[in-house]
Amino acid sequence: MKIDPESYREFFAGRTLVLGTKHKKEDVIAPILERELGVRVVVPDNFDTDQFGTFTREIARTGNQLEAARRKAAAAMELLGADLSLASEGSFGPHPDIPFIPSNLELVLLVDRKHGFEIRGHHRSEEANAASASVSSVAEARQFAEKIGFPGQGLVVRRDEHRNQDIFKDISSYEELEEKVSYLLSKFLVHKVYLETDLRAHANPLRMKNIGLAAEDLIKNIKSTCPECATPGFVIVDTVRGLPCQLCGQETDLALAVIRECQKCGSRRRDPHPEAKTSADPVMCGYCNP
Repeated sequence: MKIDPESYREFFAGRTLVLGTKHKKEDVIAPILERELGVRVVVPDNFDTDQFGTFTREIARTGNQLEAARRKAAAAMELLGADLSLASEGSFGPHPDIPFIPSNLELVLLVDRKHGFEIRGHHRSEEANAASASVSSVAEARQFAEKIGFPGQGLVVRRDEHRNQDIFKDISSYEELEEKVSYLLSKFLVHKVYLETDLRAHANPLRMKNIGLAAEDLIKNIKSTCPECATPGFVIVDTVRGLPCQLCGQETDLALAVIRECQKCGSRRRDPHPEAKTSADPVMCGYCNP
């Protein structure tokens, strides 16, 4: 069966896609989706994504990153009575492969209830402006702000790292920053104030860039269509390990191949791993380098 490489557009062209955000993510997501899929992206008015969790920890995120994105997408669809939605969810933490390096992992999730599938896009970056500091003076606060790129990069001022009281966001000038820090330091028994970079998308340019790259990855996965039924999202679901050692020929733990699967018809295909070489360096072999 020969599949038209543009067949994925038939699933989306002319439809309305609801984007669940209140932090301007449409600025980087909507142009990509409208250009590549032919959809019309709309953002619900007064859609409160804080209900699904806040980076400043007043509201804890329930479930994992994917589950939070699913809840956002479902809520946005229900709000406008749509059957096509997209939501984004970010996280910050240690890089899984590079010790002592922080990273930002962005997930974008497209949910299509009309055709009964969901497709994800990801992007992980070491470019993650996630920093914090305890300061005891306005001068120290200003020094930290300059270091993180304020005011282009947003800053949160809070009395305490762990308590959810006296938290100030959307500070737009050094004058306002100094005012908030001075106010908190004037309180009884407050000797230090906690500052942290604002991780919300509209206040974090590096994160906004990563969200756009995750949207590009989503488009790549959408364009990967099933060779049997042409459904978008014929993506990697498993990795086969066992790349042979170039010296002794025994299997190693390195990736050899990937398994792609269609979530609609269940068709599966084994392909060479996109980053695999023909053989593994003996240093990675358990026999040659025990």
